[in-house]
Amino acid sequence: MMIYLDNSATTKPYNDVVETFQKVTTQYFANPSSIHTLGGDVEALLTKSKEQVASLLQVKPHEVVYTSGGTESNNLAIKGVAYYYQQRGRHIITTSIEHPSVLETCRYLEQEGFDVTYLPVDSRGKISLHDLHGALRDDTILVSIMHVNNETGSIQPIEAVANMLADYPKVVFHVDHVQGFGKISLPYNHNHLDLITISGHKIHGLKGSGCLIKKEHVGLTPLQHGGAQERNVRPGTENVANAVALSKAMRLAKQSEHRYHELESLRRTLISELSEYKHVHINSPDDGAYHIVNLSVKHFKPEVLIHALSEEGIIVSTKSACSSKENDVSHVLVACGLDDNQAGTAIRISMSIDQTEQEIRSCLNAFHHVIEKYEKIMG
Repeated sequence: MMIYLDNSATTKPYNDVVETFQKVTTQYFANPSSIHTLGGDVEALLTKSKEQVASLLQVKPHEVVYTSGGTESNNLAIKGVAYYYQQRGRHIITTSIEHPSVLETCRYLEQEGFDVTYLPVDSRGKISLHDLHGALRDDTILVSIMHVNNETGSIQPIEAVANMLADYPKVVFHVDHVQGFGKISLPYNHNHLDLITISGHKIHGLKGSGCLIKKEHVGLTPLQHGGAQERNVRPGTENVANAVALSKAMRLAKQSEHRYHELESLRRTLISELSEYKHVHINSPDDGAYHIVNLSVKHFKPEVLIHALSEEGIIVSTKSACSSKENDVSHVLVACGLDDNQAGTAIRISMSIDQTEQEIRSCLNAFHHVIEKYEKIMG
């Protein structure tokens, strides 16, 4: 029996979500833009799903833009703002520990003539509000900061940033909320939380589903051009089945959000017992998100450790799944001040809200078998 502890990479879809997708894709297959009865029924279903998401987040239905997931939402938010407001300014602020879908987008925009400031973080992976304030300029048009880091679980002070940016009405604030949604809530209706990225497959929804919350006062240049779907922001025939399944996954995630604190004791157990090994270093901050534990086993190649744990029935991963097959060290851990050895030997344990104490105990037993053998060899 496998114990899955790679939930920050992706989660297992809930049966209710899969059933919803199957029902909609087979029974509501018409194009929602068609003017016949079947098209009207599908359009009504799509509208209802937006109303459900809007109700969950206390935003307006037309502020919900369905996308294919976190990467597209982040690209649409960052490039969309950059191109729409480039006459106002060409300066963007982000952090040094963002997901590749943010960092690579910013690097692309640098090639397009935009100026990007990458804020440093402290050893806990947190930015300084003082640094952010000092980085703001007259030509700053966008601040993009992730809520919960996907590798270490560090949590950024998003509400405090939004409050600060209230004094800078020309600056748009985007939040990558992919690892936070359904776990650590945000004040979604905050006037200065302008753009919010959410991904379906991180909350027991389906891959290829996600949304961007775009407040009505924010302008975006679309990434594609075509029809007038999604209020001209994201053209193309809507994936209604994915949209409805996403709204179901989001509702289930919000309903179970109160259980998230149950993971605190499991995380504490993991950190306490793994810290006893002399070659193990815990990289996640004490005040990090409960579902993520990042650690390094010194001089132990992470892929070897992952395969050894796999043979014991435990599934964990290295850094971000989007870049885990690359052999370079974690840019997140380097930014937090770790040396190349620690940053290059890190693995991530990431739990779901349904994780049990028995599963965590089995995980620790597997670590014990693997690391005990290793420490005997290392001496």
